Amino acid sequence: MAGCYAATRARGRFICTTPYHGYWKNLAISFAGGWDKHADPLFDGGHIKLFSRKTLSALMVEAGFGELQFHGVGRLPCLWKSMVIGSTKL
Repeated sequence: MAGCYAATRARGRFICTTPYHGYWKNLAISFAGGWDKHADPLFDGGHIKLFSRKTLSALMVEAGFGELQFHGVGRLPCLWKSMVIGSTKL
């Protein structure tokens, strides 16, 4: 995230997309017994870092971004497939 901050102009916008991992989605994956398939690091394209809105926001604020705007994408609310966070370099 520090590299993204450095590459963004002053008052520039940075947009980040990542798979969504919030409480309800994680709970649903747990009940379905799907963690081995969902987070398998041996699968090409598998995810190793899992972010929720809270954890990604904290990482971005720590790097210096502000004015964060969150949007969930795909599937039902709270079970989104992805999230998009737009921010401004302060």
